[in-house]
Parts: sequence; C-alpha cells; structure tokens
Amino acid sequence: MTILQFSSGQAEALLKAVVSEDQVSSDVKDALKIFLQKLIENARSAGKRSRERSLEEASQILQKIPKEALASLQAAALHQFVQLVLTLQLEAVTSSTVCRKLDQMLQVLAEINYSVVFEEVKQYLLNLLHQKQVFSLKDLQLACMFLEHSTMGREVLISECSTLLSKVAELIPVVMSDEANRNGPLCYQTVKVCLQVFQLLPGQVSLMVYSKESANMSLRDILEFLMSVILGEVSSRDTRLLAGTAVAMLLMTVTDSQCAESAAWSLLQITNTVGPWRLTVGELQVNCHPRRQDGVDRLAVCRGLLTCCRNDILISHHGNQGSCLLLNGLFPFILALCEEKLDCHYYVFQVFTIWLKRLKECLSEVWEVTGAPLGSDLQEHLTQIIWSNSESPLDGVAEVARSAFCLFMEIYEKDCLHFENTDKRLHVELLNRISELPWESKAKYLPLTAILPYAGTDKVLEIYPALPSHILKCLSTNHLSPCASEVYKYLLQEQKRELIINASQEAPPTEQDSANQWALRWQPVVLEALTSELTLLQNNASSYLLPLTLRAFPGAFNTMLSALDPTVPGHLHAWACVMSAQRTTSGHSLWSADSTHALKTLHLALSSLDDSIRLAALNLLCCSPKTKEAPSQVEYSTLRDFLPLNLNSESSPFRQHLQAALRKFLVRIRDSCMASIKGLNSKKGLTEEDEVELQQGVEFVDWLFQLSLVYLTPDSSFQRKKTVLLLLSAVLETCTDTWNPDRKKGQPPANMSMLINWAKERGKWDFFSKSKMLVLIGCLEDSTNEVRELSAELLLRFFPSSLPDDLTAVLLRRAERLLHSPRVQEAQMGALMVKFLLHKVDGTFEQDKKQSVKLIKFLLTKLEHHYLAARNDMLLAARTMPIHGIVSALQRGLLEVPGVLVESVTHSVAGDIVSLVEKLSLLLLGVLYGDQDAQEKDVPPSFCDMGNAISSLIGQDGVEGAGLDGDGEENVLLSEEHSLVLTCCWVSLKEIGIFLGSLVERILSLHCKELTLNIEELRKASKVFKDIILKCRHWGAVEGCCIGFTKFCRALLSSSDPEIREIPSLILKQGLSVLHSPRSTSVTRRAAGLPMLILGVLAAEDSSKTRPLLAQTVNNLLDTAKTPLPQDWDQTLDLPQVCAVHTLQALVKGSSLGVAVLQYTPAVAILSLTLLSSPCWAMRNAALQLYSSLCTRMLGQQPTGEEGSAHSGMSSPSFFNLYPALQPFLQGALERAALDLHHATLLLHPSLYPVLTLLSKLQPGAEEQTRALSEFLPPLFLLAASPVYGVRVMSSRALVAMIPPSEYLATVLQLVEKLPESPDVVCCHNRLHGQLLQIGAILAGALKSNISRSSLSEVVSELESRLWMVSVMQRCPLVRLAYVDIVRLIRGQCSGAFLTQLSSQLLQEISRTPDILEVGSSSYHQSAVDFLCGDPEWACQAWQHLANGNAVVRLSLVKSATEGRGWRGTALQQVMERELQANLKKALLDQNMEYRGAFLTALVEVMTPEESSLALPFPCPSGFEETWLEECVEVLFTDLESDTGGPVLISTALSAVSLLLCHSVDLSLLQRWCKLLEKHRRPEAPEVLRAACARALCLCGVHVVTRSLTRCPTLKELSTSLISTGIYLLQDESPQVRVKAAVFASLLSCSVRRPEDPQKCFYMQVNRALHSLLDLLLEKFWDASCALEALVCHLPDCDLNAVLKEAKETECRSLYERDEANVFAEPSVISECLLPHLLNLFKHYPKSSTLAKNLECWARDSAAIVKENLTICTQLQLGDVLNPDWLSLLIEPHFHGALSGLFTRAIILLQLLKECDSIRPLLDPLSLSTTLQEIHRRFVLNGLFLPQVFIDALRTD
Repeated sequence: MTILQFSSGQAEALLKAVVSEDQVSSDVKDALKIFLQKLIENARSAGKRSRERSLEEASQILQKIPKEALASLQAAALHQFVQLVLTLQLEAVTSSTVCRKLDQMLQVLAEINYSVVFEEVKQYLLNLLHQKQVFSLKDLQLACMFLEHSTMGREVLISECSTLLSKVAELIPVVMSDEANRNGPLCYQTVKVCLQVFQLLPGQVSLMVYSKESANMSLRDILEFLMSVILGEVSSRDTRLLAGTAVAMLLMTVTDSQCAESAAWSLLQITNTVGPWRLTVGELQVNCHPRRQDGVDRLAVCRGLLTCCRNDILISHHGNQGSCLLLNGLFPFILALCEEKLDCHYYVFQVFTIWLKRLKECLSEVWEVTGAPLGSDLQEHLTQIIWSNSESPLDGVAEVARSAFCLFMEIYEKDCLHFENTDKRLHVELLNRISELPWESKAKYLPLTAILPYAGTDKVLEIYPALPSHILKCLSTNHLSPCASEVYKYLLQEQKRELIINASQEAPPTEQDSANQWALRWQPVVLEALTSELTLLQNNASSYLLPLTLRAFPGAFNTMLSALDPTVPGHLHAWACVMSAQRTTSGHSLWSADSTHALKTLHLALSSLDDSIRLAALNLLCCSPKTKEAPSQVEYSTLRDFLPLNLNSESSPFRQHLQAALRKFLVRIRDSCMASIKGLNSKKGLTEEDEVELQQGVEFVDWLFQLSLVYLTPDSSFQRKKTVLLLLSAVLETCTDTWNPDRKKGQPPANMSMLINWAKERGKWDFFSKSKMLVLIGCLEDSTNEVRELSAELLLRFFPSSLPDDLTAVLLRRAERLLHSPRVQEAQMGALMVKFLLHKVDGTFEQDKKQSVKLIKFLLTKLEHHYLAARNDMLLAARTMPIHGIVSALQRGLLEVPGVLVESVTHSVAGDIVSLVEKLSLLLLGVLYGDQDAQEKDVPPSFCDMGNAISSLIGQDGVEGAGLDGDGEENVLLSEEHSLVLTCCWVSLKEIGIFLGSLVERILSLHCKELTLNIEELRKASKVFKDIILKCRHWGAVEGCCIGFTKFCRALLSSSDPEIREIPSLILKQGLSVLHSPRSTSVTRRAAGLPMLILGVLAAEDSSKTRPLLAQTVNNLLDTAKTPLPQDWDQTLDLPQVCAVHTLQALVKGSSLGVAVLQYTPAVAILSLTLLSSPCWAMRNAALQLYSSLCTRMLGQQPTGEEGSAHSGMSSPSFFNLYPALQPFLQGALERAALDLHHATLLLHPSLYPVLTLLSKLQPGAEEQTRALSEFLPPLFLLAASPVYGVRVMSSRALVAMIPPSEYLATVLQLVEKLPESPDVVCCHNRLHGQLLQIGAILAGALKSNISRSSLSEVVSELESRLWMVSVMQRCPLVRLAYVDIVRLIRGQCSGAFLTQLSSQLLQEISRTPDILEVGSSSYHQSAVDFLCGDPEWACQAWQHLANGNAVVRLSLVKSATEGRGWRGTALQQVMERELQANLKKALLDQNMEYRGAFLTALVEVMTPEESSLALPFPCPSGFEETWLEECVEVLFTDLESDTGGPVLISTALSAVSLLLCHSVDLSLLQRWCKLLEKHRRPEAPEVLRAACARALCLCGVHVVTRSLTRCPTLKELSTSLISTGIYLLQDESPQVRVKAAVFASLLSCSVRRPEDPQKCFYMQVNRALHSLLDLLLEKFWDASCALEALVCHLPDCDLNAVLKEAKETECRSLYERDEANVFAEPSVISECLLPHLLNLFKHYPKSSTLAKNLECWARDSAAIVKENLTICTQLQLGDVLNPDWLSLLIEPHFHGALSGLFTRAIILLQLLKECDSIRPLLDPLSLSTTLQEIHRRFVLNGLFLPQVFIDALRTD
C-alpha cells in the first residue's frame, strides 16, 4: 500500500466522509480538509525541506483542532485518518525528522481513540514480523523506525521482542553468505536493528540472556554474528564500529554486575589474541575467531564499552586490587591504538576523548579504587597523546584535541583539589612547553585555551610574554586565525572573571573601569591589528577581536574611539570597524541628531579608495542586530549615493561582502515593512508614520531592482554584471514569496504576499514581467560562465514556471544555433539554454507528449546526425556540427532538470546512448591516432603523431609536409582548421566522459526497473572511459573525463551486484598491466592519463571501508618501482619503473584521496629518496617530483599560505611522531654522507640535498621532544665541511629544527669558539664557511625566539675578536659574506669601535674592482653595500662611490634606494639626491639597461616626496643646472619618442622625465610630454606604460593643472588634455592603473579645491575620482577651447548600421572570439556619467563665444548622424511577439554602447536646438523629443532599460 494510491482514492473518500458529517462544524471540516491536503502534498513532494514544511503545517493544523471536535468524528473516518498517517510514516522510513513528526500526529489521534491507533500499528507489525519471507533491507528500516520513532511501535515490540530477534537471526546467513551483503547497507542495517533492540528493549533482552529456551538460540546467533563482524568478517569500518556498540549494549542488559564485568574484560581480551576465544554473556556462549587484526576490532570494542558501560562496570577490577577496567583495561588498548597510526586514526582519537569523559565521570570512584592521585606516568601519556595529535594533518583531529585537553585539565584540577596539591607543576610545565614552540605551530594554541581558566592570565603572560604578538601573527595567516581568536576570547573571559573576583563586594568594577584595565594590556595590540597594512590582519581583527572585546568589555568602545583619528592613515578603517562592531553588539543606532561628526566620517569612509574601508563603512550602514529596525532617511540616501559607484569592483570578496551587507539591509526593510503593514487590517488602519516607512522601503527596493536591470547590459563589465546579479539575487530572495526547499533558514515570512500586493497596488515591485525576463535571458549568452549560471539560477528559482510561446520558439532556435557553434563557450551557452527550456518550456510541442521527452529525443537525434557528419567529413563537422555542444546539452538536460531522465529515457534508450557514446569516442580517438584500426592499443599517440594525423585529415601534404610553411620551414603555429579539429576532439571527449559518468551514476542510484543498464553496457561504458583517459593525451580532457569516471566507479562499487562491483577492479588491473607493456611513448607523462585512470578508481572507494584497492595498488606500484633496471635498459623507452613512480606521484598529489595516502608516506618517501641514486635520468626526475609532492602532503598547510614558504607549520618532534619510520632512514642518509666526508671520500649522495630540504622546512619543537632528536646533530655539524655549497646552506637550516630553542645560544657560542682566531690557523674553507652559515641560521632562530639581547654579549665578543675574517687576509668572498651576514643580525649589540673598523674595511672593499675569478665577490659586494647603507653615516660615504664604483656596487647602491625608506628626511637623502643628479647623464648613456632602469627608479624614488605631499608645491631640484637639465630631458625624450628599450625601461624613463618637468615652463617640452601620455594611455599599450602614465600625472600633471589655474593660464589647454588622460586611465582594465589615476584625481582635488589644507589629502574611490575630474573640468576649464572635445571624445560611437550588420552575422569566422582591448570599459556607463556634465556645460553656452562656436560646430556634425540612427531605431520590429533579430540585438554589446552614445548626443542636440536659432533648421526639436520618448517606451516594453539620467533628461524636455 502506497500513499499515492491511497491519496488518489481513499483520501477523496475520506474528504467526502468528513464533509458529510453533520456533527462536525464547518471550521473543523475546513481545517481537516487543509490537513489532508498538506499530507498529500507531503507525499508528492520530492525535496526534503518541502516535505518537512508541509508536515510541520499539517501538524500545527491538527493540534489546533479541538479534541472534542476530533472525538465527534465517526470511528471509520478516524480509522482512515490513522491509516493515512501510518502509511505516510511507512513511506518515510529513511527520514527520522518526518517519522517523528508523523508519530506526533499519531499520538494526537491516540488521545482521541487509543485502541484504534494501537491496533492499526500492531496489525502492521504483526504482518511484518510473521511474514514467511526473510527480512529485506526495507523491512529492517521499518523495524528501526518503529523502535526509534514510534511510541506505539515500541509498545507492540515489547511483547514481540523474541519474534523480532528470531527474524533477525534468520537473516544472518543471508547477510554473511554474500560479500555485497556483508559490506553493504543490509549488514549495517541488521547491526543497527540489534543495537536498537538492546538499547530500547533492555528488559526483554535481559530475560533472554538468562533463558535456556529456543529464543536464547536466536540471541546467541546474533551475538556470534556481531562478534564475527567486529573481528573482521566485514570490511566496512562503520558497520564494525556499530557492532562493537551493539555488543557492549548487550552486556549492559545483564542484570548481574559481576557477570557483565567479566564479559567486558573477556571482550577486551578477544581482540588482543590470535587464537579462538569463548565469550560468555549470561547463558550465552559463543566461540570467537579473529579474522583480521587491523586495529578496528579493538577500536570497536573500546568504543562500545566506553559508550555503553555503566560506571560500576568501568571501575570494576579484574584480579589485582587497585586496578580497574577504565585505567588498566581500556587505557592500554587506546594508548596502543594511538601509537599505531592507523588509517582510522580520527576514530581512535575520538575514542580517547570518550575515555577522558568517562574518566571525569568516574573520577571519585577511581580515587576509591586506587586510593592515590593520577600517576605521573598517566599524566605524561595523556599529555603526549593530546600533544602529538594537536598537529595532526587528519581532518578534525586537531579540533578534537582541544576538547581532549580541556577534559584533561578539568580532571587534573579535580585531582589536585581532592588530594590538596597546590603546587600544580603540570600547568607551569605545559606553559613552558607551549611558549617554546614557534608561533607557526597550531599545536600551541589549542592547549593554551584549556590551561587558561586554571593558570590565570597573569601566569600565562608571565611565562609566555610574546603571546600578544603571536596572536597578531596568527591573525595574519588564514589557517591560524581561528586558533588565535579562541585564545584571545578565553584571555578576555578569564581577565574579566579575575577582575570581578579581585574586586571588593562593596564596589564591583564599573564597565569603564573594566575597559580601562583591558586597555592597559590589549588596546595597543587591537589597534595595531586594525591599523595594519596587512589586509588579512585588518579583516581578522575586525571579525574576531573587536566583537569579542566589545562583548566582554562594552566600555572599550569609548577608549578605542578616543584613540583614533580618522585623518591618520589606517585609522579610518579602524574607526569604521569599531563603530560597526559597536552597532552589532549594542544594537543602538549611531545616527542621532548630534552625530554630525560621525556621519561626516562615515561619508568619508564610503568614498575611500581602500576597499576594506568602504566595506567596513557599508557594514556599519547596513547592519543592525534588530532585523525589524527600519532604516533611517540618512541610511537610504547614503546607500543610493554609494551603490551606483561601487558596482564594478575588481575584488570578488568585495562583491560578496557587498551582497551580504545589502541582504542585511533588505531584510531590515522587509521586516520593518511587515511590522508596519500589520496595521492595514486593524480598525485604525496604517498610521502616517507606517505609511511613510512602507513607502520608503518599497521605493528603495524598486529602485535597487531597476538599477540592477539597467546595468545588466552586455556592454557592462563582468565585474558590474556579477555584482548586480548578486544584488538582484538578494532582492528576489528577500522581497518575494518564493519558498526555497533547499534552504532551512532565510525563507520568506508567511504573510509576505500582503506586502507584495501593497507594493504592486502602487505600481512597484513588478519583478517578473516579460521585459525584465528578457534582460536575464540576454545574460544566458554572456561570455563568462559565472554570469550565465547566476542568471539562469535566478530565472529558474524566481520567475514563472512557464514561458510565453513566442519566447520559447525564439530561444529554441537560438539554442540550436549555439549548439552548432565550434566555439566551446557558445556551445555551453546553448546547453544552458536547453536546460532552461526544459525547466520552463510550455506549449511549443504537441500536448499528447511531454515536452521534455520531445526535446531530449530531438537532442539524441541531433547527436546521431552530428556523429554521421563527423564520420563523413571531420573538418566540416568540427566547423558546423561539433559533437561537444549536443553532449553538454544532454548532460545538463537529462541530469540537472528534475524528472527528465526518468520521463524521457528507458532501458533501451539508455543502452543506445552508451553505444552511441562509444562510437563517438572511437571516432574521435581515431582522428587523433590517424588510424581507425588502432583501437586495441593502450598507448596514446605522441603529440607529433596527433599533429600529423590531423594535418593529413585536413588535406595538407600528409605526414611529410605537416607543420611546414610555404618556404618548407617548420611552422610552430597551428592553422585554423587544425585548431578546429583538435579542439572538437578534445572538448568532445571531455564532455563525453563527464556525461557518461554522471548518467551511469544517476541511473544506478534510481533503482528503477524501467531504467537500468545491464552488465555488458556498463563494461562498454568502462571501455569508453579507459580509451579516453589512456589515449587522449590532453590534460584538460583527461581531467574532465576523470570527473565522470570517478562518479562511474563510485556508482559501480556501491552496487549490490558483484559482477558490477568487479568492473572497477578489472579496470585497475588493466591499467596496472599497461605499466609493464613495452612502448616508445610515455603513458604517465606529457598529459598521458594512466595515473588519472588509476586515481579515478581509487578515489571512488568508500572511505569508511579499508580501501583494499588502494592498498593493493600502492604495494604493486612500490614493487614495480623497486624492480632493478635491466642491464640493457633503453632511455628512449618508457620504463615500467619510471611509470610506477609517476603514478605514485599522482596518487600522493591528488586531493581526491585526501589523507588516505598518508599511511604509505614513509615507504613512498624512502623509495623516492632511494631512487634518486638511479643511473636513469628519467627515474631520478620522476623520484624528485614524487618526493616534492610527498613533502607538500606530509607537511600540510604552509603558515603563510604560500607554496614556496621557507618553513612549514609542523615541528620536528611532531613530524617524526607522525612518521616514525622516516627517522632512522633520514638519520642514516645524513650519517652516511657525513662519514664519507669525514674519511675524505668524495662520493655523490643524491638524496642528501632533498633530505636536508625536508628537515629545513620543520620548526623547532618543545624542549624535551626536540632533545630526543639530538642524534641528528653530529652528522649535520659534519656536513658544514661539504664541498657542495647547497649542502652547506641546507644543513645549516636543517640544524635549527633539531636543537631545543633554549640551547641555541650555547650552540652558537660553541661554534663561534671553534672559528679560527687568526689567519695563521690552518683551516678548511668549506668547513669555515659552513660553520658561519650554521652560526647565522641558529642565531636567526634564537633572535626569533625573543631571547634577551644582553645574553648575546659573549657571542658578540667572540665574533668581534675574529674581524680578520672580513679583511683582505681572508681570500674567500663567501666566508667574508657569511661573516657580514652574521654581524648584520647582531648589529645593535656590537661595539662602536668594531662597527667602525668593519665598515671602513667594507668601504675599502667596494672601492676596488674584483677579479672575475673571485667566486661570490658580486654577492659579497652587494652585501657590503647593504650593510653600509644600514648606517646613515657610512651610507653617505658609500654613496660617494656611485661615480667610480664597479658595476655591482653601483647597481646595489641604486637598488638600496628603493628597498627601504629610512633615509627620508635625513642628511642621507640630500647626499643621495646630489649623487643621483650628478650621475644622471652618465647613467642615461650607460649601455647596461638594468642599471639604467634601476638608476631612474632610484632617482624618482629619492626625489619624489611622499605621495600624500604631492599636492604641495615641492621645490625645484637644486643640483640641476638649467642647460644640463635640458640635455638630460632631451636624452630621455629621444629614448621615449623612439621607444628605445622595453616597456619597463620606457615606463621608468617616463616617470623620470615627468619628475624633471614638474617645474618646467617650457610649453614645447610639456606638449611633447603630453603627447607621450596620449600615446601610452591607449588600451593597446602595455600595462606597465599605462601605469607609468598614471604616475606621470601624479608627478607632474597635478602641478601643471594647478599652475594653469593660478599663475600660467597658457597651460589651460594642456590641463584639459591631462584631465582627459586621467579620465581614460580611470576606465583602464588594470586595477593598479585605475588606483594610480584615482590618486592623481585626489591630489588634484586636494590641490585645487582645498589649497588651505593640502596636506590632508584623501584618496577617493575610482568612480568618485572620475566624477571629481569631470566636475573639475566643468568648474574650472569650461571655457577652454578643447573642453567640449575633452568630454565628447569619451562618448561611444553611435553607428547602428554597422552594429545591425554584425548582429546578423551568425557564422563563426574564428574558433576564438577576440576580446576588446579594454574589457573593463563600459560605454553605456561612461555615457550616463558624461550626460549631466555635458548638459551643465551647455548651461555656459551664453557666457563664452568659443564654447558657443564649438557647440554649434559639434551640432552640425552630429545632427545627420543622430537623425539617421534614430530612424534605424524607429524601424526596428518591436511588438508584442518577440522578434529573433531583436533578441540578437539585445545580446550585442556594441548595440547598447552605440545606443547610449546616440541618446546622449540626441539629448544634448535637443537642448541646443531649443536655445540656438542658427542650428534649428537641422532638426525639429519637438519631433526629436517625441521620437526619443517613443523609442524609449518601445525599448522598455522589449527588455531594454536606459539609466535614470536619460529618463530624467527626456522628462525635463
């Protein structure tokens, strides 16, 4: 009996029966009717959320019906109600939420008539339990449901317990007889039923345990079954763990405690013995035979006992007094499991945590048993287990470690209190250990939070004073931020608790007192983070530190705010963050009448150039803890001003945060409007205040929606379209009544329709009209995937479920055309359109068949036609009928549209699809092979073979002439035809793989009899995958195909059919066999896919099981890789051993296997290091790649988030604790190399450098644990003498992680004392250099660990006494370099006399020219310059060598000017300026381009003031003579105008000449400079040159424009050109260029508009800067002769004729569409921006004859163009029925740009025609106005929306 049958027949009868009952009131009848409808809706819904929602509503309706009314129903009707609810419950066995909800309904009905409900449930259960058939999976699920979620069901099963257990025992042989059943859901469900019976019916089970009757046999069989599962008969880990819990639960049903204790001890022993063992539980006795001692058996038993055992069992002793099960039985087992590093380690550690919880619960009983505190050995074991797991790379383990540490600390505290131990040495030991760890180690922060409540903040900060700075460092890295914030939170909580405890009861601390105490310790730290230049630190401080601070110390708001000055750099962001956090935590509005300063600061922040400042201010504006708080007028107006200027941000996080903030704001609008509209139905109606509030909210939402539509034009940038789509999504999610079944939260309010209707009555919120739908449909053909998908999602989620017929027909034709396009992007558009049509299509096809069926059949027919076309003429098919588009459309249509697969595909059709896909793949691979009969090969062709095959196919000269140009020479560029065929093949194979894998996965998951695939079809599909992956040789195609292949294998491995499950392992065997086949081309490199084939199968294995295929494969590959090379090996052949190593690398590197490969890392690491000694280069290369991938996997996350980081976050003790097998091997490798070195035997050790590299990436650990690695030290010290430079460097770095931090200084001192005291001592140069490197590395580590500088005195003294090492007596530059580097580290502690001697020697050194044979002299000279420049006095002397120094010295000096800015404002700057000016001409003539570029960069850097001071007039360079200056400028201009040098050098020269010209009054020079800017501002110019233009404007342009307004009016024309250049650059594609141009606009605004206070220059956001330049142009330069041209030149062309021709061209002329030179440029937006300024310029028409003349001239030139193009607009076929040509125009970017340019020109022309009589004959103003308004009206009706500024201008007219 199913609910659908019931609802269609009996439900209607039940409805009639209810309606016909006279004694039931009409209200109750209506309620019951709705109740029944909700139940039927629940049965018919597919989505989980939808079902839960309908049930929730039904339950609420039923509970509201009075009990008396329900009792008045006739017995038959009530009985039918019970049957209906029960049937629904039976159908929903897999959903616990639904079952519980339905059981609540049954209980409501049981209150009316208990016997009816009970009898119905009982009858069903009796039928279930007494059926003759063996239980099925569904029967087991039903039994579980009745046990767990049915009150009545449990009552029935109490009496039928033995029957249920008998049925379960009857099923056991069936379960255990077949591997699929053993390891599948049937076995798991059987164990689950047993567990639930033992747990929920313990009384009945207990009787059976002591019974000797036949029922006892069933229980005995069940116990034997459960033990066999635990002991390895089953491979599923989850089933075995559940069985352990079930057995332990059975033990707890035993009433005899002694018997239970004995059984528990016995159960533990079974898993620890090899032979058979008898387990006795009451009268039950079973023989246990361990099958697989893999640790899971012990884990399952321990987990079960800890979870289920009572306290008295856990503390029971076995034999010895003073021992107990918890401490002496379970803990040794758990300790051993933790040390074994099993692949189920997460579960092991979870069990350890459960053990701690049980110890805490039983602590008082344990004290009674042991009579002593917890022993030190136990404490040490517990600490070590938790500590070693704190750094585990396994997901979730580190998080569990924290809870384990908290439990341990709580236990330790109780233990100390009980035994009056006040010393608590463990706290101090742990804190010392924590403080010793480097800040990058995650392991130090989790334990710290556990210790804090017990040690106190003072103690913690006393032992660990660097904690605040370490918190900031952690907040600068992503993966450590949560740890740091947790530590900070606990510190604040503890500090507040201590303040309250320490205060007297009479005078508890006030909020401000507490805040002051907080400020003393933490305010500098928080403000440093908030004002930091690191964006990540800023964000994390505002997200974590601020909210935590203000919640704990509310008074901190005032203290922080008083310390901030918004005019200081960095403080504005901090101010916004503090205000926002205060608003969120306090809930108070901050915009009161007296908060004008706050509002002014807010507006300043919203205009900032810095994204983070604007976001912080926006969040402050939008957020409120009360969602019903209506936005104020200030907030509305501010947002209306802010949003249009912030829609094209380059930053994806900015867009996401913008959407989140707007969503909060919209929720406030909606909820406040919903609160106001409640008064609509009241007697009083809406108050005036409510009316205003509603109107404001509704109008803002409507404005935002219209704004989004306006900017969704194809000529908008991707950034703008993505942003407005996100905003549109927020509007539709918030302000419609569309219920989303996939979301638990964020659903619309129940009475949302009331607000929507109110808005619609006033002409607002018309979101879903056809014209608005057309805007989003246009986005389906966007060039970016993100915009297409987001648009489709909005159309599918919110818009009506059916489309108008005309729109459907047009879209279908467009989709078909797009699917025929060879361009991959266009084919994807067509596929998306097909998916959209399948969701929405209505009325296109005949009504006798479903539209989806027709469309899918159409696509399948199309695919067959495309296959035939490709078989006949591949080149023609690739151009006009490619395969990939149709395959992608089928994949999206069949698998992404609910219900289409089942409705349109039968078993035969599915088989046909697989066969067709096979034919397609063979055809495409045949094209790549060039041999249709070569399909039996498992070796891919080489790229050369592919090229020759395709060249032959497209009719070139065959193999001999392939790839040759007309002169017979090799042509490296592919022809268009070649690219077409190659792209078609590769992309089609990729799409086939994705489609086939997803299709098989979906079909097998449906378990539908009408839609299946037989074994042959599945084998055929597997062959398709194997062929594509092995033979394609294109990484994108192979990787894409593997997505489908992994799904395919996962579906097969999950099947209950053993034949189907066997297919992946057969594929794996075939793949591994390919390794051993002889071949000349590689199967593992150069994009060959064998590793991906193997990885795809292994990734599909169930992670909850033992992964036998992974173990088998890794062992096979290891054995193959270890096989010795044959004596006659050929390096031109692909060796099996090399292939095995490459395949291992793919397994290690692939993220799909996750941490499953970590258990094999020691063996793989040893193999890779061993193979580095192979004589075969290919083997060594493969081994090195494998080792590199393995190190990345072993070391886990990098602390900086960068791949190339010098260190990982893992300490050396933790590393060797995780991988203990590596320690002896790595140590042995070092010792062998050191021994050979000691015996002066020159042998190569290829693995030495990789080993040292790995060790050098580790961090030092805690004191004792690092000291255990001391055996690494002797060989590392010996390696200092290695003749290999790299070995010496790496051994010095590796040394740091092997020495305890407390021994750093002692080690350094020992090494320093070993250095020769004079040049007379004979020593090895290599050893000396190595020792210095080791000293430097250890010393750097010591300085990082915050040692006191005074403790360095002895080391400094010893080093100073060896000054000879840097003198000429030391001939080796590398030794001298190392010595100088050490001194640089401790420079602050060295004596003045020593530094003087050293500096004078270095100064002498840089004045000589080194011999070319002096190895390292260049590096030494560079280091010497750097050292000298570290002291201003010596730097001045060093700079005097700029003229006569050698090339290295000169280059080092000029580079030092750009590497630090400590010289600014000092005497050194004057010296630098003088030397740079004196050597400028010489540098310009230098032939060394690197030096010339560096010199000019230094010149600009040194002579340019701080950027914020560029608005000030800075003095002309004093050292330049005018004539000489002109010569330098002329040289620069000559180079610039002839484009001498590359773009980088030209850009530097442009900056330099701009700096030199900033005070020039030579108009000709400035005009030449201006022309250069106009040349390089073009989008086609290299980015570095466009950036140089922007910088040139800052350096010189600001002063030129300023002077033109004050002292030099002749520069006005030049100024308008410069402003125009700034406008161009503000629209540049590069964000860096736009930012620099915005700085120019800000400086200009500051200089021109605020001359009284130019020092406080505020940098504006890019779009505000654009408006600022336009305003300045209009305000100050409107009377300039070229002012009009400076504006009009930015308008887009308005030639609609060319656009229409382009739109009609449907044939692709090339495979790839050429991008615009500037994809960021937005013609429509710039037109919208220019129109108001052009209109304002026109207002000056009467004031200037020059302007009037220019305007009239422009009008005469434009009138004919405007008239012609307006005529074209009026002739466009726009009507009620959608025209296909109109849709083509709607998606054409150039059409929208031309239209905006046309409307702008027309509106300006209209204004001129009204005012100027002389041009009135050109056009009739009235006719022009009418035409514009009519065109606009037609456009709006057909999906084209103009910006509001155009509409306002037309309305004004």
